[in-house]
Amino acid sequence: MKPYNKNLKQASRDLRNNMTEAEKLLWSRLRGKQILGLQFYRQKPILNFIVDFYCPSANLVIECDGGQHYTDEGLEADRVRDEALAQLGLKVLRFDNLQVLNEIDAVVERVFEVISLQLESP
Repeated sequence: MKPYNKNLKQASRDLRNNMTEAEKLLWSRLRGKQILGLQFYRQKPILNFIVDFYCPSANLVIECDGGQHYTDEGLEADRVRDEALAQLGLKVLRFDNLQVLNEIDAVVERVFEVISLQLESP
């Protein structure tokens, strides 16, 4: 299990109960071990962050990004976050909400490709 801030447990629960439309759609394609039989978790605390989706078997984090992520502050916060997660050996995949809503099949295919590569590498 990856280290996490236990104070984020309630916030994580709240986010699971209030997912965005893009998160709901992507979750419908990740849940139930639909991709290579691997378990995903949603709104999972890791370090001092809550990641949208996490697959421990593939060391993969998936983020659905809304508009706030594309400001200067948002881009910098994501860079710091991705760097911290990378230090734990996690790969972060980012998709913007419109991409998830309009191109879900392509998004799922990309997730499949990345997981396949992650599982091949030592």
